[in-house]
Amino acid sequence: MGAYCDGEVSFSSNYSFVSSQDLRSSKHVHDNVHGNIYLDSLSLKFIDTEQFQRLRDLKQLGMAHMVYPGAVHSRFEHCLGVYWLAGEAVHKLKTQQVRDLHENVHSNSIKGSYWGLLRTLCLLQGSELGIDGFDMQTVKLAGHGPFSHLFEREFLPKVLKASEWSHEQMSVEMVDHIVDEHHIDIDAETVKRAKSSREKRFLYDIVANGRNGIDVDKFDYIVRDCRACGLGCNFQFQRLMESMRVMGDDICYRDKDYLTIHKLFATRADLHRTVYTHAKVKAIELMLVDALVSANDYLQIASHIHDPAQYWKLDDTIIKSIETAPDQELKESRDLILRIRRRDLYQFCNEYAVPKDKLENFKKVTAQDIVCSQKNGGVALREEDVVVTNVRIDLTRGRHNPLESIKFFQDYDSEEKFSITDDRISHLLPTSYQDMIVGVVSDAFENFQLKTYGIKAQVHATPEKKKRRP
Repeated sequence: MGAYCDGEVSFSSNYSFVSSQDLRSSKHVHDNVHGNIYLDSLSLKFIDTEQFQRLRDLKQLGMAHMVYPGAVHSRFEHCLGVYWLAGEAVHKLKTQQVRDLHENVHSNSIKGSYWGLLRTLCLLQGSELGIDGFDMQTVKLAGHGPFSHLFEREFLPKVLKASEWSHEQMSVEMVDHIVDEHHIDIDAETVKRAKSSREKRFLYDIVANGRNGIDVDKFDYIVRDCRACGLGCNFQFQRLMESMRVMGDDICYRDKDYLTIHKLFATRADLHRTVYTHAKVKAIELMLVDALVSANDYLQIASHIHDPAQYWKLDDTIIKSIETAPDQELKESRDLILRIRRRDLYQFCNEYAVPKDKLENFKKVTAQDIVCSQKNGGVALREEDVVVTNVRIDLTRGRHNPLESIKFFQDYDSEEKFSITDDRISHLLPTSYQDMIVGVVSDAFENFQLKTYGIKAQVHATPEKKKRRP
């Protein structure tokens, strides 16, 4: 993945969006990715609560530390990093807009006019971007459950049928709970506006961009996760932060930075392939999910998700609570956790990438598909003996080129924004933007591939010892 990220990746000024006036009421934290970051007084009212401090006990990468020992960083530090980068991004957008408007003032023959510059600044604060103090102070409150995405994507679907719960919605509810619980003096209309993505859409794109996938959330976790796992990272988000500008309601980037953007998506995909969906990581996660499902009836874990006052008490320490509890009702869960501790893991069989010409009509492979592909003779597998993982890895836009959903501009004098199509990018970049990886714990795996595709799509044959292992 390129050169190792050695040293901090902070900007030249670590407090560019905090005025000297604010610094007197701010606290600074030394982050191992961004260096000194400054926390303003309003944000501290949220951060210094038990609900936000809970994030210290949520590992950013779930169970990945069982394979990558350095991956023990928490959601707490990630949220602070996102908070800092969001403030940097807003500051740079404001600065760039001042520069653009000031140039317009100069072109209208009032160069050197203090009144002209003052009007420019007032216009910026008012009708141009509409960015106010609270927009500069927004904190990213993560509503993730124990073990990060595993809780929402793997555990809840097994214990709650047709659940529409999401950690994003819980984040919104948690804001209200913190304000009420800690009597934070903040205008209700301001909180309502901060939780809505309808007004000033580009501001919300800074943190969580559903339109094209470029946001400071990715900027932070890509660099942070690469560092923690000891991987290389040649993506430099600072270049994008320096050049971005608002055009209409879109955050746009210099057209010559399209390769940097491509590196963002490619590095993210590489992390998914080598870390987040690592075979052993998935095996451990499957065992942990089974342990939580087994314990749910007794501990009523899932019942906490609808009440912020109860939900904030859920974190990764639940695994220790289960394995040290004497209750007989938790014995099955304790045994599974003990197997994880002793590295007696579910046996990963093999995996394959779905052929490109089969991706469009791909249907998820199930345990039943594998069981039905067994050869006659030997021990017959049951569906409960087989676990199948269907993992889609893409560049955020499925099978499409992610650059086509991003708006670019040619130079700072240009008012035109445009997308970059496939025929205008480097021919060294890939023409396929999605992988579907199917992993199975079973010796009927190779037979299924032959039956479905007429070939064995896996990279290598399943080792004989894995086929024989009970």
